[in-house]
Amino acid sequence: MKKRIPVGELRFGMYISELDRPWTDTPFMFQGFVLSTEQQLDALKKYCSSVIIDVERSPALEPPAPRVAYPERAPVEQEIGPAKIAYTSGRELTREVLSAVRVGRTLDAVQLKSAVSSMTESVLRNPDALLLFSQLRSKGEYTESHALDVSIYMITFGRFLQLEPGQLEFLGYLGLLQDVGKLRLPKELLEKRGRLTMEEFELAKLHVNYSAEILRATPGLPADLARAAALHHERHDGSGYPKGLRGHEIGMIGSIAAIVDTFDALTVKRPYADAVSPSAAISMLYKWRGVFYDAHLVEQFIRCIGIFPVGSLVELNTGEVGVVIAQNLTRRLLPRVMVIRDAQGNPLLPHKLLDLAREPKAKQDEPYRILGALEQGAAPFDADELFARAK
Repeated sequence: MKKRIPVGELRFGMYISELDRPWTDTPFMFQGFVLSTEQQLDALKKYCSSVIIDVERSPALEPPAPRVAYPERAPVEQEIGPAKIAYTSGRELTREVLSAVRVGRTLDAVQLKSAVSSMTESVLRNPDALLLFSQLRSKGEYTESHALDVSIYMITFGRFLQLEPGQLEFLGYLGLLQDVGKLRLPKELLEKRGRLTMEEFELAKLHVNYSAEILRATPGLPADLARAAALHHERHDGSGYPKGLRGHEIGMIGSIAAIVDTFDALTVKRPYADAVSPSAAISMLYKWRGVFYDAHLVEQFIRCIGIFPVGSLVELNTGEVGVVIAQNLTRRLLPRVMVIRDAQGNPLLPHKLLDLAREPKAKQDEPYRILGALEQGAAPFDADELFARAK
């Protein structure tokens, strides 16, 4: 049953079926959603007078979860320096963690806390800088780069969801360490090209148990980290492993871990699969929402990273090529872009910085806009000089 109600009467848990204006005139990326955050409610109050709710699709109505507002404390240009330091420290720590596991040493909880705290503080100051730096760096060994990138994505997503700082750090730990058990698997299994046999897949699945064992044996880590590390391969429909949990049994943290782990894995080259563009990975996650992954969190993740995620190479309507350096959450198709190649494909120096939300003019009667995403590596450039050469 559907009914129209004033926005002022909305309650969390209601399914918003229709608005009193076109969806494209609002920040909402998807047509139809469960009202679950203050951020959604604020946007509805700003753009709509009334909405149509679907009572049958509304779950149990609940009070809003506590939230923490995180204002941007530094622009991306200012935060890129501290983000580089945090990333470099995190990468060195990740290498040390993997080396320790390989030789059977206990992980250093003090060093882990320092690295995770540094990354969290950078994301709290600006949600784009650390993510930008991580996406523009050349990727090393997969297990190492995947762990660090997932950690950064999870902290960034937690900030977007307005989780409390302690939860953000927990997500940082989890992203960094949930796959650490892979180091106990045979190297030839991890590096195999092509599809695993049933026997090999069963062996690969054991990495989840190994990760939990390693984390339980490490003093000084957050409580519940070992249990949470076993959740990122569970799936919403119960088809995942190790326990075949489904829906709410996985929980918010586990669902976040599953979404982010999958997104990052899709966007980097693995021994058995080529990378896809961030935009293609987003489309795949959206297709799988409500089946393999929590639908609401998939939609929130896409809102968090944008249609053109930070670090994406994009082609502009002028023929120029740019790098997305920051998101615009209220106008999702209009991020900030650093132009690095001219229309003829030549390096553009100094780089040109465009805030597409301000509608800068490409021609007298036409603003700049993005035509589409390009494959990573389509226009090589020096990431370290991205801001040094901007105008």
